[in-house]
Amino acid sequence: MPVRHTVIVDRLKDWKWDIEGLEVVTANDYLTKHAEVQKRPMRIINLCRHYTYLSGGYYCSLLAEARNDIPMPTIADIIDLSRQSLYAFALPDLEHLLVKTINRLAEPPDESFELFVFFGLGGDPRFKRLAAEVFDVFRYPLMKVVVEKGKHWKIRAIRPMGLHQVTAYLSEFFEACLRSYARVPRRKRVDGRKPALYDLAILYNANDKMPPSDMDALEQFIKAGQRLRVDVELIQKKDYSRLAEYDALFIRETTSIDNHTFRFARKAEAEGMPVIDDPKSIIRCTNKVYLWERLKAKNLPTPKTIALNRFRFNEQTVLRLEEELGYPMVLKIPDGSFSRGMFKAENRPQVMDAAKNLFAHSRIILAQEFMYTAYDWRIGILNGQPLFACQYRQARGHWQIVNHQAAGSARYGGFETMLVEDAPQDVVRIALESAALIGNGFYGVDLKQNDNGIFVIEINDNPSLDQSVEDKVLKGALYDTIIGEFIRRIEAMRNG
Repeated sequence: MPVRHTVIVDRLKDWKWDIEGLEVVTANDYLTKHAEVQKRPMRIINLCRHYTYLSGGYYCSLLAEARNDIPMPTIADIIDLSRQSLYAFALPDLEHLLVKTINRLAEPPDESFELFVFFGLGGDPRFKRLAAEVFDVFRYPLMKVVVEKGKHWKIRAIRPMGLHQVTAYLSEFFEACLRSYARVPRRKRVDGRKPALYDLAILYNANDKMPPSDMDALEQFIKAGQRLRVDVELIQKKDYSRLAEYDALFIRETTSIDNHTFRFARKAEAEGMPVIDDPKSIIRCTNKVYLWERLKAKNLPTPKTIALNRFRFNEQTVLRLEEELGYPMVLKIPDGSFSRGMFKAENRPQVMDAAKNLFAHSRIILAQEFMYTAYDWRIGILNGQPLFACQYRQARGHWQIVNHQAAGSARYGGFETMLVEDAPQDVVRIALESAALIGNGFYGVDLKQNDNGIFVIEINDNPSLDQSVEDKVLKGALYDTIIGEFIRRIEAMRNG
């Protein structure tokens, strides 16, 4: 089995476990070894006895960072947990979770207790979430949370532990936690495949009714990873605390700046991991007001658009809309997705009703000229290069490509996928120029084409990629290209 993590111990006699896939070295060997240029950094699990300032544990993490390895804990973590005054900022939220958990227990503890937190897992399963939260704030491999019962439950201290403090009673729990964190199974793999070079997490939502990628497409990403020696693992919202275990993050869940997808993107960026899509792209793409301003500033063609302010919307505003846009017109909320949050207004009462509905959710909304076409163009772009071209036809009897039913279901129009070189050159060119205003992520640029020209409708930071739709022409090569881009970004970060 390939070495996935390097474990540092003060004394080899402290190490009592036989876990394949781990390299165990002493602190002295690690500190005195000659640093060599490596293709990928080592993941260091620092299990020294002490982490105090200028101790062996402190220097192991310090030199690991200097060598571009990835230590746990980092120097910042060591400093944070060195004195209670430095980690007091986190205690109110943790204590709130502690009390909330205890109040829900059928048999709550009747006295003060200690909670062992090993690699984010709690020794008492009743406090599973608290353990995960502690590990998310303080990424120490081994910690002890001292909980005190008084007038109110409170966290008296959070203390790092050394490997020598793992007693025989805790030994089995320690091994299970370490295996889970390092993803080392108890049985060796004998499938003959070469070891993976990198680990890619794909964030998805199994309950999403309109996900950016269906499960068949996600399976194709896993297969592409196997071809390119990348371990691809599907993760969900609950896996937030595990994000640092991976080398990169691919978000295949509908993004929004007010939910966990944005937090995942921010955390990945803070961990120094390539992430698609990155926080800036999410911010820029999810708000159509920003897109409209950027496209207009660069003189890229868009339908006539007027921004409306909730506090300045009146009859004069409607008269202006009628004069400049005419009927029908489209009113939309800035952060709608998958054709949600859009209304087609045929007359003044419909404008007033649509505006009232949308202003309840956003101070600014957009009014846009209605531009009927039999289909919309979608150009998929990755890192400034076009990937695929699709025509999405309008849903039957509807003015959008997705017709959302009152019961919550949705009906789609047909589609035609083609090679990028078979799409009109001007459509591809305008799509590339538009995406360049956002960044170098994975985007889907939607455009309309009619007798008056080509018009940019929106740029999606998390475009659809379903099996037998967007990949109908390129098939597996499309997934290989995306996985290959992650490899390029991981290696560029580590070599830069």
